Amino acid sequence: MTRRRGTRRMLAIALALTALVLPACAGLPTSGDVAVGLKLGESPQDVDILPVASGPITGAGPEEIVEGFLEAGITTTENWDTARDFLSPSLQRSWSPSAGVSIDVGTDTRTITSSVPDDEVEGADTAEVQVTLDLVASVDDSGGYSEAFGSSNVAFTLQRMESGEWRITQAPDGVVIDETRFTKVFEGYPLQYFDLGWSRLVPDMRWFPRRQSPATTVTRALIGGEPSGWLDPAVQNAFPADVQLAQDAVPIVGQVADVALTRPASGLDATTLSRMRTQLQATLRGAGVAVTQVRFTVDGRDLDAGVADVVEPSAEVGTLVLQNGAFGRIVGDEISPLTGISSEIAAITQPIVSIDVAADDSRAAAQLGDQHVYLIGEGSLDELDSRPGLIRPSLDPYGYTWSVPAGAPTAVQASGSDAVARQVATAWPSASAISHLRVAPDGARVAAVVTVGKQMWVVVAAVVRDSAGIPIELGEVKQLTQLFEPATGLSWLGADRVGVLVDPNSPRLLTQMVGGPGSAEAAPSNAISIAGARTASGVRILGANGELFAHAGSAWREVASGVSVLATRVGE
Repeated sequence: MTRRRGTRRMLAIALALTALVLPACAGLPTSGDVAVGLKLGESPQDVDILPVASGPITGAGPEEIVEGFLEAGITTTENWDTARDFLSPSLQRSWSPSAGVSIDVGTDTRTITSSVPDDEVEGADTAEVQVTLDLVASVDDSGGYSEAFGSSNVAFTLQRMESGEWRITQAPDGVVIDETRFTKVFEGYPLQYFDLGWSRLVPDMRWFPRRQSPATTVTRALIGGEPSGWLDPAVQNAFPADVQLAQDAVPIVGQVADVALTRPASGLDATTLSRMRTQLQATLRGAGVAVTQVRFTVDGRDLDAGVADVVEPSAEVGTLVLQNGAFGRIVGDEISPLTGISSEIAAITQPIVSIDVAADDSRAAAQLGDQHVYLIGEGSLDELDSRPGLIRPSLDPYGYTWSVPAGAPTAVQASGSDAVARQVATAWPSASAISHLRVAPDGARVAAVVTVGKQMWVVVAAVVRDSAGIPIELGEVKQLTQLFEPATGLSWLGADRVGVLVDPNSPRLLTQMVGGPGSAEAAPSNAISIAGARTASGVRILGANGELFAHAGSAWREVASGVSVLATRVGE
């Protein structure tokens, strides 16, 4: 018997179905404090209450039991204790819901097929139930999120117990949740790792069940875990492998996180301890935990851990534009010039296509009307790349200008202030075209829009640098989202999101988390380029007729006119 489930009841059921799709492996953290969690920057008054499912109904048939089991996947408390009530006693002990999450389009796209028709259920003792899912993403056992499109079939075996009630005797590990409710049940937390030079922190987004205090969850994930595979070549963990948590919980007392470590931590040097503290403090704060300090102890004895120096993202605010021949930061109706480079830019006689400014405003990478890439400094204009078909360049925080021809996506090169081009080995050898490339604020990641076959993808990759900070290669590519219309702009929106301007005919702005879901909104009708910011609300968009737009709530407001170039800053 096969039927399509489109009811609200089926929607709930589908969530628990996740268990069917995923293999069993080391689980997501499920111990520690359990309660409703907060979104980043959210107050306790704003949080949604976690949905709660009910247990089995007396006399329910096989399909109803599977439906109830799937619905119970939304209730994560007590290690999915409600969902276990739908399982046989032996499966209750072995089923691992924390093995991962399968995220599908929704209950309307799911089908359930039962081997026992409704009119034969009373006389049956066993049944097979199969569910077909239309997947959009998955979360692995470490909390890593990936897009995963395609159909998936998952099977349950049920048996009538001695009590006369049906229970599930075979089910895959993990849970299934529809994309509309995923972020109501799971929360994204950016674990922080150091770059290869120990100078900057790089976020690695992970997803765990929402809970009142995520301190234990993220601390355990950071100390006992590893960076995501795609990011690993560009980052490192300050916590040595032989140092682990000595207790199951991380209490927060007076905004101080008390972290008990195993005995190998007592032999660590001051530099390592300071990096550990800095890395964990940043992770806790990024997860919304109100801490002013992390305190390490071993056997109750305090470890004297200092704080490591890290390079913070640029604090510069404001929008950089070329307007009526003047370049600088636009303030109201006036342009505030940047010392050293504004006059150089104003003196350029060629049309200017793009400008990307260094964090200290001392130089800028630009593409001119001849499509060549130049480095602009005080009193200097050096040609860096004259290859045909170049896309807009990206200046990284180490001072290297990245450039690549649209039709040769593997021919990425980075040029330093010495104007010497260095080839960067790329991670997309199968790509046939590239339209955009932007280096992240930390310099450890790069985002791009590439074409593989006939598909366009927004991707990221790790940037591997040598000891001098020179980029030498890119790590394995991670696909963020597929595009179905051409991109007209790409920008970083802070450390963990990118903004993509798509579809010249009906422009939309896609805000895509690196390691999480994305969202879309309408853009101004004639949008042609984008400049990022530390938050999505700071995005600026340039219209084809020189209009500059800024967010005004959920709409766009024109804030200036006569703009010929909307410039970007390093890491945007």
